Amino acid sequence: MGISIWQLLIVLLIVVMLFGSKRLRSLGSDLGGAIGGFRKSMSGKDSPEPHDRS
Repeated sequence: MGISIWQLLIVLLIVVMLFGSKRLRSLGSDLGGAIGGFRKSMSGKDSPEPHDRS
């Protein structure tokens, strides 16, 4: 009762026809960069140490 490989291929074909391969490639790289930035901010490695104001 799940999604078969043929259904996934048809959906992928429709998406490529709608958006084009160049736009999907740039969208994927933008999404990857956003996820990488989110992970860096969550780990806190790039953020400076907070100053103690007491």
